[in-house]
Amino acid sequence: MMVIDKFLAEREVQGHPIRVGMIGAGFQGRGVALQLVARLAPGLRLVAIANHHLAAARQAYAQAGAGDAIAVDSPAALARAIADAHYAVTEDATLLTDCPQIDVILEITGSIDYAADLILRAIDHGKHVVMMNAELDGTVGPILKVYADRAGVCLTQSDGDQPGVIANLYRFVRSIGAEPVLVGNIKGLHDPYRNPDTQAEFARRTHQRAPMVTSFADGTKISYEMAVSANAFGLRVARRGMYGPTVPAGTHVQESPNWYPPEALEVSGGVVDYVVQAEPGPGVFVIARHEHPVQREYLKLYKLGDGPYYVFYRPYHLCHFEAHHSIARAALFNDATMAPQGEPRVEVITTAKRDLIPGEVLDGFGGFLSYGLAENADVVARDRLLPLGVAEDCRIKRAVPKDQVLTYDDVELPSGRLIERLRREQAEFFHLPHGGS
Repeated sequence: MMVIDKFLAEREVQGHPIRVGMIGAGFQGRGVALQLVARLAPGLRLVAIANHHLAAARQAYAQAGAGDAIAVDSPAALARAIADAHYAVTEDATLLTDCPQIDVILEITGSIDYAADLILRAIDHGKHVVMMNAELDGTVGPILKVYADRAGVCLTQSDGDQPGVIANLYRFVRSIGAEPVLVGNIKGLHDPYRNPDTQAEFARRTHQRAPMVTSFADGTKISYEMAVSANAFGLRVARRGMYGPTVPAGTHVQESPNWYPPEALEVSGGVVDYVVQAEPGPGVFVIARHEHPVQREYLKLYKLGDGPYYVFYRPYHLCHFEAHHSIARAALFNDATMAPQGEPRVEVITTAKRDLIPGEVLDGFGGFLSYGLAENADVVARDRLLPLGVAEDCRIKRAVPKDQVLTYDDVELPSGRLIERLRREQAEFFHLPHGGS
């Protein structure tokens, strides 16, 4: 959607940039700051960063060449900083969600309850919200979208992350008259038993957190990425955990229609899935069908093959480099790059990474005790399966063997969590069973 560059250029010339407040200053947040502060994305200003630790927020600005940012601890102080064109940092994220001078909130925390609370607050204050948080979206995204729609603001996943790139490709495929039957993601590695110890060195070398890179390796992240893709376009999984074939290294994604059972390409409405080791990684792809005989002759002429299945792909995703596209689309056109379109279609369920013992407390995404598998939401509701997004801090009530999926009956839920309230609201709004009630 490159029309946005024209509109952003106009905002820059007019001296009326889109003002962005970012919550979270980790690996991706620092990249976004570099993109926005260095004016690589004209027409936008990253006016403030909130983070639990001020040092990280200051580092994000400093790495981007902004110099010293002003620490603020009140609405008035933040308003003065923005009016005086000073960059602001704070430990209090509600200053950003409540600030009238901020147009868009970019949430990059990787959290659940904390992020959900701030997103609801931002929506309540009339702000568009761009999330780089597939885990939250895959857990309560549909009900958050209801809140955003009621408030007349845009809630969206971010371009550049694989779900956002998938969304752009999916919309393109539909726009040329092809019908997507499988929406896919390309992974380099999948080992559900990786943990923060096995991934510690890679995390150190890439300046990321060990649990985050563990969630990439153990399948949790891709499960969430494909769940939010399914929820955005009304898709399903062909089976629990998806097929996720591992192909010989160097095999091109153009061969992907041969990697999945024929019945997987015939599911009504289409499915989400992934592949390991295919080229070009780490890209995304869509297998689509076209039935029109004349159009198929054109597609053959354009080197897409004989059909009826055609493969469209993008060989890369650039995360923070593209995040500003979603910020601009939300602020300028109230257009979501990707957002749930109704009730949940696919969820991510908690699966034991090793034998679990009564009394143990489950850790979070990319931890030692569990990994995520994608499953159709109707099955999750019917069988009272435990969504991974609510699993952290749950206490195990009875022994669960390795690789078994957990149900609500296997755990004791913590009390007073926002995530459970939102899950109940989501179930009630869409007339779904709620396993935790």
